[in-house]
Amino acid sequence: MRPRNLDKEQAIKSIALDIITNEGLENLTMQKLANAVGISPRTIYIKYADKEDLLVKLFVDEVLGDYEQAVLKDFSATMDFADGIRKLWQNTFHYLKDHQPGFALLQYSKTTPLLHKAYQERNIRQGDHFQAIHTFFQRHAAAGLIPVLPMDVYRALLQAPLQELVREYFDHSTRKQQIITDQVVADCCEMVIKGLLK
Repeated sequence: MRPRNLDKEQAIKSIALDIITNEGLENLTMQKLANAVGISPRTIYIKYADKEDLLVKLFVDEVLGDYEQAVLKDFSATMDFADGIRKLWQNTFHYLKDHQPGFALLQYSKTTPLLHKAYQERNIRQGDHFQAIHTFFQRHAAAGLIPVLPMDVYRALLQAPLQELVREYFDHSTRKQQIITDQVVADCCEMVIKGLLK
């Protein structure tokens, strides 16, 4: 089922993301990927050292830029604190629920050195991406609206609850009723805003 209009490298990436979406990251193997693309596993190993190398490249090439662009859509570092957090949550939720492979790779990066390796490989420094969010938190902390905390702590407070909601969204996608709605996400966002404000 190799896409005719894609070269081998793009076919490998495309089908790897498809396997992640439909079968889960844990079920992606180089042999399964090679079979699905219709090539020898050796062909994959010419381009990728191993599965982790493939995941690093998938994260950087297929997720990071699109994720950043989606999260920052209509967001500005000069926004009011509550409005800014609402925009970031809304953008992030809609991107992740529509991009399950990206979500899987983000989750994987939390328990492995994937993100660190991806940044090292492309010489990406912390703050190179999502700079507007860093500036946003620094500005509101300097104004005394929120406690002064390291950026990694702000990121955890902003992202961890939302990513758990996205996980629940996918868990409920095959059940009778979806409990993670836009309204539920908005209500949870308000709780996070109240928790962060002094």
